[in-house]
Amino acid sequence: MRNTTKKIITLAFIALFAITALAGCGNTADSGNTNSESETVTLKVGASITPHSEILEQAKPILAEQGVNLEIVQIEDSVTPNTGLAEGSLDANFFQHQPYLNDFNSENGTDLVSVGAVHYEPFGIYAGKTTKLSDLPDGATVAVPNNTTNEARALLLLQQEGIITLKEGADIRATIQDIAENPKNLQFTEIAPEQLVNALPDVEIAVINGNYAIEGGLKVKDALAVESDQGVAAKTYENILVVQKKDENNAAVKKLIDVLQSDTIRSFIEETYGGAVVPIK
Repeated sequence: MRNTTKKIITLAFIALFAITALAGCGNTADSGNTNSESETVTLKVGASITPHSEILEQAKPILAEQGVNLEIVQIEDSVTPNTGLAEGSLDANFFQHQPYLNDFNSENGTDLVSVGAVHYEPFGIYAGKTTKLSDLPDGATVAVPNNTTNEARALLLLQQEGIITLKEGADIRATIQDIAENPKNLQFTEIAPEQLVNALPDVEIAVINGNYAIEGGLKVKDALAVESDQGVAAKTYENILVVQKKDENNAAVKKLIDVLQSDTIRSFIEETYGGAVVPIK
């Protein structure tokens, strides 16, 4: 009986030891393994649906090979990506240009920063009731974005086409109050950028952000006019990857921007969007 009892105790000890050892092996990555090469880091990035999320999807498998799990959160409005980043529910966002970010930081007391530019989306003038700019009637209604930076961009494009003239010195801060000459007595209606495509049937023309034009099924080749790639817009409105100030040197973030600026992603952009999205060289 004693021998039997000893055997049972011994077997129980061996089984317990084996279970403990196996459990230890299964939790290695979660229990202080400091080998960064074998760890997977998750980056949660808020992005516009088109083209930003699509570009991130191309970057995702490349980053996976580098130990970064890219979680893409598609966001349709132009406020939530920054508020989510500021509050910490997002690690980064990819949807905006520097002037828009500057305005958000100024208005909200935040300190969000760009870690690099990826592409530029030309603004276009798109036909509503009027299909030729030369046929634009007197008193025509023109839809433009309702936020400061994008409205200025729309007005600069209308000036580029000789439709209006802005006051001297009015540039990326221009509003409709800065229009000096309006020979056709145009009536301007300010609309949320994401709603401009839907507004086309009700206006003569609309000046639309590149990404929202794409989402709405419009093609840059069909625009009545497009921003010049030599103008102020091309140099000012590059779309950027944005993070909190504390994360601008984060290793995973650096990997992400490196991939977004790589030849692979540049080629994808050029081959996919037909000039509606232009990669930064």
